Amino acid sequence: MASSSGTKADSGQPPRSLSRGMTRMATRVLDFPSEGEDALDNLVVPSCLASIAPIFRVANEIEKDNPRVAYLCRFHGFEKAHTMDPTSSGRGVRQFKTHLLHRLEREELETKHQLAKSDTKEILLYYHQFYEKNIKDGEYTKKPEEMARICQIATVLYGVLKTVVPQAQIDAQTQRIAADVKRKREQYVNYNILPLYTVGVKPAIMELPEIKAALRALQNVNNLPMPRMHFKPTNPDDKSTMPTERIKPVNDILDWLSAIFGFQKGNVANQREHLILLLANIDVRHRDLENYNELNSGTVQRLKDKIFKNYQSWFNYLHCKSNLRFPEGSHKQQLELIYIALYLLIWGEASNVRFMPECLCYIFHNMANEVYGILYSNAHPVSGETYQTIARDEESFLREVITPIYQVLYKESKRNKMGKASHSRWRNYDDLNEYFWSDKCFKLGWPMDAKADFFRHSDAMPPANERSNQATGGRRKPKTNFVEVRTFCHLYRSFDRMWIFFILALQAMIIVAWSPSGSLISLFDADVFRSVLSIFMTYAFLNLLQATLDIVLSWNAWRSLKFTQILRYLLKFAVAVVWAVVLPIGYSSSMQNPTGLLKFFSSWTRDWRNQSFYNYAVAIYMAPNLLAAVLFFLPPLRRHIERSNWRIVTLFMWWAQPKLYVGRGMHEDIFSLLKYTLFWIMLLISKLAFSYYVEILPLVAPTKLIMDMPISNYQWHEFFPNATHNIGVVIAIWAPIVLVYFMDAQIWYAIFSTLFGGIHGAFSHLGEIRTLGMLRSRFESVPSAFSDRLMPSSENKNAKKKKHLVVEALVRKNIANFSQVWNEFIISMRLEDLISNRDRDLLLVPSSSSDVSVVQWPPFLLASKIPIALDMAKDFTGKSDDDLFRKIKSDDYMYSAVIECYETLRDIIFGLLEDDSDKMIVRQICYEVDSSIQQRRFLTNFRMSGLPFLSERLEKFLKLLLAEEENVETSLRQIINVLQDIMEIITQDVMINGHEILEAAHYIEGQNVKKEQRFQKINIFLAQNTSWTEKVVRLHLLLTVKESAINVPQNLEARRRITFFANSLFMNMPNAPKVRDMLSFSVLTPYYKEDVLYSDDELTKENEDGISILFYLQKIYPDEWTNFNDRINDHRNGYSVKDKSELIRQWVSYRGQTLSRTVRGMMYYRKALDLQCVLETAGDSGVSGGYPAQFLTEKDEKDFLDRAQALADLKFTYVVSCQIYGEQKNSSEARDKSSYTNILKLMLTYPSLRVAYIDKREEPVNGKSQKTYFSVLIKGGDKWDEEIYRIKLPGPPTDIGEGKPENQNHAIVFTRGEALQTIDMNQDNYFEEAFKMRNVLEEFLKPRRGQRKPTILGLREHIFTGSVSSLAWFMSNQETSFVTIGQRILANPLRVRFHYGHPDIFDRIFHITRGGISKASKVINLSEDIFSGFNSVLRGGFITHHEYIQVGKGRDVGMNQISLFEAKVANGNGEQTLSRDVYRLGRRFDFYRMLSFYFTTVGFYFSSMVTVLTVYVFLYGRLYMVMSGLESEILDSPSIHQTKGFEEALATQSVFQLGLLLVLPMVMEIGLEKGFRTALGDFIIMQLQLASVFFTFQLGTKAHYYGRTILHGGSKYRATGRGFVVFHAKFADNYRLYSRSHFVKGLELLILLIVYGVYGSSYRSSNLYFFITFSMWFLVASWLFAPFVFNPSTFDWQKTVDDWTDWKRWMGNRGGIGISIDKSWESWWDDEQEHLKHTVIRGRILEIMLAFRFFFYQYGIVYHLDIAHFSKSLLVYGLSWVVMVTVLLVLKMVSMGRRRFGTDFQLMFRILKALLFLGFMSVMTVLFVVCGLTISDLFAAIIAFLPTGWALLLIGQVCRPMLKGVGIWESIKELGRAYDYIMGVVIFMPVAILSWFPFVSEFQTRLLFNQAFSRGLQISMILAGRKDKTTASS
Repeated sequence: MASSSGTKADSGQPPRSLSRGMTRMATRVLDFPSEGEDALDNLVVPSCLASIAPIFRVANEIEKDNPRVAYLCRFHGFEKAHTMDPTSSGRGVRQFKTHLLHRLEREELETKHQLAKSDTKEILLYYHQFYEKNIKDGEYTKKPEEMARICQIATVLYGVLKTVVPQAQIDAQTQRIAADVKRKREQYVNYNILPLYTVGVKPAIMELPEIKAALRALQNVNNLPMPRMHFKPTNPDDKSTMPTERIKPVNDILDWLSAIFGFQKGNVANQREHLILLLANIDVRHRDLENYNELNSGTVQRLKDKIFKNYQSWFNYLHCKSNLRFPEGSHKQQLELIYIALYLLIWGEASNVRFMPECLCYIFHNMANEVYGILYSNAHPVSGETYQTIARDEESFLREVITPIYQVLYKESKRNKMGKASHSRWRNYDDLNEYFWSDKCFKLGWPMDAKADFFRHSDAMPPANERSNQATGGRRKPKTNFVEVRTFCHLYRSFDRMWIFFILALQAMIIVAWSPSGSLISLFDADVFRSVLSIFMTYAFLNLLQATLDIVLSWNAWRSLKFTQILRYLLKFAVAVVWAVVLPIGYSSSMQNPTGLLKFFSSWTRDWRNQSFYNYAVAIYMAPNLLAAVLFFLPPLRRHIERSNWRIVTLFMWWAQPKLYVGRGMHEDIFSLLKYTLFWIMLLISKLAFSYYVEILPLVAPTKLIMDMPISNYQWHEFFPNATHNIGVVIAIWAPIVLVYFMDAQIWYAIFSTLFGGIHGAFSHLGEIRTLGMLRSRFESVPSAFSDRLMPSSENKNAKKKKHLVVEALVRKNIANFSQVWNEFIISMRLEDLISNRDRDLLLVPSSSSDVSVVQWPPFLLASKIPIALDMAKDFTGKSDDDLFRKIKSDDYMYSAVIECYETLRDIIFGLLEDDSDKMIVRQICYEVDSSIQQRRFLTNFRMSGLPFLSERLEKFLKLLLAEEENVETSLRQIINVLQDIMEIITQDVMINGHEILEAAHYIEGQNVKKEQRFQKINIFLAQNTSWTEKVVRLHLLLTVKESAINVPQNLEARRRITFFANSLFMNMPNAPKVRDMLSFSVLTPYYKEDVLYSDDELTKENEDGISILFYLQKIYPDEWTNFNDRINDHRNGYSVKDKSELIRQWVSYRGQTLSRTVRGMMYYRKALDLQCVLETAGDSGVSGGYPAQFLTEKDEKDFLDRAQALADLKFTYVVSCQIYGEQKNSSEARDKSSYTNILKLMLTYPSLRVAYIDKREEPVNGKSQKTYFSVLIKGGDKWDEEIYRIKLPGPPTDIGEGKPENQNHAIVFTRGEALQTIDMNQDNYFEEAFKMRNVLEEFLKPRRGQRKPTILGLREHIFTGSVSSLAWFMSNQETSFVTIGQRILANPLRVRFHYGHPDIFDRIFHITRGGISKASKVINLSEDIFSGFNSVLRGGFITHHEYIQVGKGRDVGMNQISLFEAKVANGNGEQTLSRDVYRLGRRFDFYRMLSFYFTTVGFYFSSMVTVLTVYVFLYGRLYMVMSGLESEILDSPSIHQTKGFEEALATQSVFQLGLLLVLPMVMEIGLEKGFRTALGDFIIMQLQLASVFFTFQLGTKAHYYGRTILHGGSKYRATGRGFVVFHAKFADNYRLYSRSHFVKGLELLILLIVYGVYGSSYRSSNLYFFITFSMWFLVASWLFAPFVFNPSTFDWQKTVDDWTDWKRWMGNRGGIGISIDKSWESWWDDEQEHLKHTVIRGRILEIMLAFRFFFYQYGIVYHLDIAHFSKSLLVYGLSWVVMVTVLLVLKMVSMGRRRFGTDFQLMFRILKALLFLGFMSVMTVLFVVCGLTISDLFAAIIAFLPTGWALLLIGQVCRPMLKGVGIWESIKELGRAYDYIMGVVIFMPVAILSWFPFVSEFQTRLLFNQAFSRGLQISMILAGRKDKTTASS
């Protein structure tokens, strides 16, 4: 793990000797430059002085309150620092002291006394004052966390007081205060979720009955034997030397276990809370809350069964006795809790040993035995003594149990040489864990014997100064059960059944096709059938190969294997040899006894004695397979047999399937089995039919002709002129076809998975609501669907209640529930700036709907309904009211809008008016309207023609009400005027008898009041009422919104989220439980050094094109930037300039792949839980009237919210594992300090966020500084972080395995709950999706077929990075198709979905007892995610996939980033191929599930490699035919010339190569979710944007890195970077990245195609052949030029010039130690050969063999030169080597001459060059004139000799150590430089030529950023950023 620069260890941590209450993390004040802090505030306390950091923290805390006391604290800190390190020898101590001394000198003069005249009195009085003010009655008024902080300050103050005040002057009162502070400090420790020991005001969570019951159960320790502490008398006068004893008090079961076994306090506190929360959450589910005092009797039993399921499996497997013993008459629940607590304490402190679950079982097994012995006074089985209850120190368990095992892990990890050593040379986590799968683990003893076999390997470790290659020598311990050898043979060994099936099918099809008729019916022919029977011989040989591989590949593990395992391997081999001999003999004898198929069956029973021996042999040979076929259809029986531990069953299974702890009984139920069996039978029939009719049958006829054709006229020196049947040509033709045959099943899988996945998705209701139009049409049913799905089922399933409810009341209830959540969803999108204020208002559902008689729908549904209704009424010609109302009621939304408009206007005006007579007029008008409608004379009493004018005045009236006028009087006068106009229009223009109402009002008042004086008294301040304002806003929208609102929201992301959320409500998901009944869960995010929040500098920093991130994002998201500006500039929010700057940083960061985006997203879970708790706690009445708290008193509201938050705390925890947070805190680097500050801000912003990190300390041990490591959990406090738990580790945890899983593992102990969601650093979440989390968690409990519960819930992802560039779009679509349709089909029906990424939810208890949520062995577990899926399935788990919820995910968006990602995944798949997990799954799955497993994991990458290999094999085969002259001979035959079978068969390969395989599922998924017209359009656009070029290029990436990993290793984590790619990558960068993976191979294929095109004349008229060669030319072009096509500004002329200059500089620079690869070609060249330095001899030999192919060019071409004069002699080839060697020697002479004479003997060097030139010209003249050399020969010679030189270079690289010894390595290096120069120039020239034409650059911009153009953006502004900004500013 790379560490940050600066001080390494964390600052300010008190030593272990201090009491628990003082273990709070000391952290400096946040460094904000604007606050003008002194240097000391930014100075980190050195790690060796960590214990004094709290003193300085307190000084900072009280600085404002009393600067003099703060000074005294710092002075006290300085004295302690000097005492601890008087010589200032510790790292950073001298600087720290110097800075501190300067500050103290200044403060001594500046600070004044405030309370007294002396320092003594000052601190005494301040201490008293602080106590009285904060502590004395604080327990009744302050929160526990606040009390914890205050008590810590008081403790430090007392420490300072004792040094300042003489002992005699410390009065009794001060001492009493100190005693009280000490007592309270022990009660108020920093807590995580449960403040267990708080007195006084109890937090709401501690009042929950389930917590009380769990706590009560754990505190039941009355009948336990108390631990005794031994101590010696401290009195010097006491002459007694006998130790004395005393009982150690314990509070609960965990304290008791801690005292007996010596667990750390931090671990005990952590597991105490963990266990209480587990018990409480399990117990409360479906429990009656009345009389809730004790845990349910089954709760502890259920938890025990789940935690110890793996332990029970382990002891049964080893046939040993369980140590979970419950004697008669014992308190069973207490004993169960002791065992559970013991296991959790072991697990919590096990550090890296957590990856070894069976090792934990072994530790628990022995410790449980000790517990039983202590409780029941048993004798120790070895010593015979009674178990003692002597208390141990708190690190004894770590020291005596964990550290020795850790040391073994650590030393083994050192053997792997940072992942470069062969896997067979060191033991990984799996090897060490599998040691405990054998009963020999009991030889370790207990306490463990340090001399035991397990620990003995350290003898082999050499001293540090010895050569590194000796590290693997000595007494190396063997691997356990499996050896990860680097060879492709693993593919055959793991998936032998598949390869045997395909090979036998191929053999049978060739035999049938070879028959005279060539039809399948010929199988019934006796001779053909007899030939087909030969497949069993092949089967025997393939089984022999399998048995041989079993022995060879497991050789390094033999010493660890049991005798029975070795015996089985040997017997298997012997039996395979016997059958490989017997069957061929039997077959040869059967040739004299022919039998056809019909005769075979009819004569079998009639005349069995006459049957051939071969038939009987085959029957016997196939008997086990027939038995397996019968068992295949009885999965329950197979499962029972495999899981049985009976010795008789084990013996029976010994031959068929060796006993193994994992991988037993992984069989699905019969229904699932039939589903995936049917899938594969259909697929295999299609694949074999295609292979037979397209690939094999058309090729048979020409093959027969070729084999019978006599050929003698070779065009070169043929070494085997007498080879029969032209075997070379047959191989050249058939080899690529055979490769295609083995690869094309992958294509058929893509087709079938697309079809089945699409059908499955349609049946799952995906894409039913995919547009706003569809949403509007179904919105009416959304609230009821929401209530059915997302509200607790008890409310929705009460049928009786529903019967009594009126339909409308039920609808209102549903809408009331729905509106709360919908509005929060809409508001969250507004805060994310996805929608504008207007969009928000149009989308909100009114919260107070009880005032209106109809359902109030969101205004966007009612757009233009009122204007249409007005037009309808105005133009209505009928006489009857019914006709008009029928028209209006025909549209439900229009009817709702009209009624709501009327009733809302009435309420608004009525609310405004203050005068009673005015109100009476309004009331009378309304009465007239209502009575007219009832009496059906509305059209008679009212004129419709006046309505438009009324509507116009109403609009103005509402606008005035919403306007924010500074002058209230002006505003009031305008409102009154318009209101009077409105009333006049109503009474005069609309109402026919309106004047009567006014006259009646005059009459009642009894006086002549003028009409103008009406409606003058209004309540203008009503606008301050939120509810009333809501009504005004809504009414204004109803009246004014036109058709445009149909398209609300405009933002595409907002539309996607709204439609997906609405659609998901109609999908199949479990009903929501109540919050109290839901499963509790945690979210865990690993973080290393990624961006947390972009700084101001990063936002405005411009790249070379003048583009800043901020400018880029403003152009990419213009609507969101506008919305953001509206929000921050809204004066109602009152943002300061500093606030706005911070908000801009957040706005940008939330659009990148930053930690702050991830944390914000995950904290939506908390927000959703809070809302769910509020809704449930409030009940129906509260919800119906809006937010329930508005009807409560302040105290009741606080209690209400506290209870809701307590429930949320109980259910949800979020832990971010910031591995190097401690180092970032101490670092002096600006980036690290920024990361620390931003993480701290996140903790302060989100109080329920927790951060775990690895703290590194330097502590003196025996006079030397030694590093110690801790796992630490912190939370946000008042201003700083506060430490909660600190657990010491046995050593550096991340040095052993892969970084990310180790980071997760150290933090997993701080997670809580029954489920755990793993979230990566590049993910996001959404409020509306978080609301569904409790539904998803119910999947764990949902009853399923076969009584199996899922162990991992797979979730769908939304890729949020696909919005701009075409590359990002390709990657987004590819990834989206995998996480949707791909994983959908994997989960059902194929049942082979694993864990591929991070939104998946784990059954936490299942996984923490089985090795964790990932595997961490170095290199082999590079793709750690998928191994957790493998592990889960192997251990009996079950993985599902759910698409009604989604989580955001970021992906790489630049070409180089994507390639690095693909390389990383290909590396990971290469390592998977070698792994034991893949081997076990491949061997233990049934046949069809194994096929699914293969084609969806390593098979996809192997098929990619075979695709590329097919091109090579085809072209080299053709090269052989052309160069030897065989092709021209064969083509003279007309029957051959007309055959197109070869091309038809090979066309299949190009389908894979062009990436069409990846496009199929993509198109299906887009079609399903967005419509097939959109899908077709997207497909066409993708092709126009060169998607095929991109996918073809990535095919090369996959093939290169997959193949190299298996052959040589070299896998490593590749940091892809997650920033915004708006920059141009230099040519040198691209060359470094792609030279060996693409450019070299592309140029090789280019030369092959050129040579074949020049010398061959094959099938020029064949269109199919053109298609094949076109696909190859396309592949070459893609591999050579894709990085430049997809690189912004590649064809900009200035960029091209700069790139060339940069590349030449890089090529010329010398390398050396410390020079990075981007600075020098030599450094890069050395790094490129790194894999060859560490490869095994097998890899070296294979590399040399592969290099020999390049000699083929020279051998073939020299015989075709004119100068050869058609000679076939071998001498021609020999002379060509003379020429080659001469050229190389001349180049060497020039190189040596330049080095030796270039400086001192310049003239001599010039003469040498002149002589060489003259000699060259003379030789060439002679060759041209005398020997007949031609110009074409020169070009041909270049093509011939260049590959030869490259072959020599490759062989030289492999033989590097030998060549260095000989002294010609430098020549090889210069040859390499020359080749790289040539390749660079060849690739660069087309780029440079195209750069001359300006339109090319414009075309490329359009190509790359078409997505942005289609959204109306101007990417050209981005690519020419500075120019545009300059123009704008001018």
